[in-house]
Amino acid sequence: MDVDTRLLRTFVAVAEEGSLTRASERLFVSQPALTKQIRQLETLLGVGLFTRSRAGMALTEPGRALARRVPSLLAEWDGMLRETKGAASRAERVLRVGFLASAANEATPGIIAEFARRRPGWRVEMRQAAWSNPSAGLADGDVDVALLRLPFPGQGALRVEELLEEPRWVALPSAHPLAGRGELSFGDLWDEPFVAAPPETGPWRDYWLATDERDGRPVRIGAVTDQPDDWLSAIANGYGIALAPASAARFYARPGVTYRPVRGVSPSRVGVAWAPVDDGNAVVRDFVDCCRGAVAGRR
Repeated sequence: MDVDTRLLRTFVAVAEEGSLTRASERLFVSQPALTKQIRQLETLLGVGLFTRSRAGMALTEPGRALARRVPSLLAEWDGMLRETKGAASRAERVLRVGFLASAANEATPGIIAEFARRRPGWRVEMRQAAWSNPSAGLADGDVDVALLRLPFPGQGALRVEELLEEPRWVALPSAHPLAGRGELSFGDLWDEPFVAAPPETGPWRDYWLATDERDGRPVRIGAVTDQPDDWLSAIANGYGIALAPASAARFYARPGVTYRPVRGVSPSRVGVAWAPVDDGNAVVRDFVDCCRGAVAGRR
């Protein structure tokens, strides 16, 4: 019998969280999709894995037996995949660097240039990820290192070093009445519709909506987007506003979109991240050192 590892990952998340809601946030998958995957796995195995109740999801005896074995099986599989993909990139002398939006801002070209100086013959392959993938492929082993916005879901399982901090501004339609002000209070924005990341991104979406900095006021969602171009179009077309790093005003300038400073909301942070298995990887270590040096030189 062949079982999709995706079904096993879903099983582990629900077993560990004891709740479809929390497992959904952890995996960035909707609850109906999660339920469907659990039922699919139970059908394949021919046994019930959970007892469902208002209190949550409790493992059955067959479920407990599976839960004892699956985490180590998945860890071994993930390690094999990461090692295989990493071996291919090393053979080609390519360092795969995932990133979101503007990466490390203006420091990015300097990081790449310094890495090329340290590692002659190596090439940096920059891979931009959608906002539905806040680790930019690092959690899945698709990249060797990543330049990310902090905090992001799954951060605790990776090595992360903060590089820089910048204020969060707001992006508004240029015709918006608030676009004419020099600086805005976050409280001025609470009743505005926001352009948001997909619901499956959970804590990532909540952070960029600043849900815990609204004094309990609910968020109005005007549009949902997953890519910078779609995000800009939604704002320019008046579907909503959005919090953004201050650097977005430089990297994502566009007619119809105006950026303004916001007081009363916490700043955004940028970090470099890598997998613990690569602690001894000299190439990854060199790239991290280049990140430190490039950012230090700009302070």
